[in-house]
Amino acid sequence: MPFTRPSIESLRLLLGLALSLCLAVTPSQGRTVALTIDDLPFVTAVKQPMSQDEAAAAIAANRKLLAALARHHVPVTGFVIQNRVEALGTPAGTSILNSWVVHGHDLGNHSYAHLDFNDVTLGQFEDQVVRGETAIAPIMESAGRTVTFFRFPFNHTGNTGPKHRGMSEFLRHRGYQVAPCTIENSDWMFASAYARMMERNDRGSIARLQREYLAFTTAQIDYFSRMNAQVLGYEPPEIMLLHDNQLNADVMDELLNLFEKRAYTWVTLSAAVQDPVYQAPDIVVTEYGPMWGYRWARERGIKVDGKLEPEPAAWVSAYGGKQNPQPRRPRSTF
Repeated sequence: MPFTRPSIESLRLLLGLALSLCLAVTPSQGRTVALTIDDLPFVTAVKQPMSQDEAAAAIAANRKLLAALARHHVPVTGFVIQNRVEALGTPAGTSILNSWVVHGHDLGNHSYAHLDFNDVTLGQFEDQVVRGETAIAPIMESAGRTVTFFRFPFNHTGNTGPKHRGMSEFLRHRGYQVAPCTIENSDWMFASAYARMMERNDRGSIARLQREYLAFTTAQIDYFSRMNAQVLGYEPPEIMLLHDNQLNADVMDELLNLFEKRAYTWVTLSAAVQDPVYQAPDIVVTEYGPMWGYRWARERGIKVDGKLEPEPAAWVSAYGGKQNPQPRRPRSTF
């Protein structure tokens, strides 16, 4: 059979196929994830100081969390709300924060009172950042470390151009890097229902909710990892967002197993953000707090169908009532 020289179009198709195969293989060969936990020292109501029993429960839950993280050798950056430290009482609150640092974890700033940046001025939110350093700065300094990351409450990074740019500049001058996140699992919603179940000693519902929570987290991991790979052409180091609550304290081993079964390796947040995609500034101005995959899609003009993102079962939100409400992004927004 005579040799036929391949056409330029054929070569392009072959090259594109080879590149696609490389991109498809790369994530499974080196998947990494950084775990971040918000609302340290504990998810609490802050209207009044906590009782000694409530503070003891918070300390016990944090011990349980730290033990599970140690078993899996997971490094964490925990984001602290200063007035939660004060609600627990300074000795108990700072004791919890110190225990995280002693275990090798880092502390980040999650603002003083978890105010929504959409609802306050730039100056008011700058004050939230500064006051948010009250406990964490000296604790980290005593460990020979500095506070590097700031995470916006609700991931609301600025609903107008001037606020977004102004806060970005303020944080940069103060030595902060914004903490992104690529996977979330609405744990605040599950945790609200879980707390009510525990108050009622509703054992059947507690077991059901734990199963539902882990199943939903599985779906979220798979959804966001696929979407991020679709948008970028590869799976970046993922950054998981959780909260310091009783639910996560009780199921943390099982939750970490979900990532490990998918061949993820645990890395620090500082290591994860070395990927070039995190080095580019976030320029998306929005009133919502979407995961970074949606932001990357908007920046690149790539259409993703947010309606495909799973939703928690209706019975979970119904059981939890209106405790700890957190705005969710409309599915058609990004």
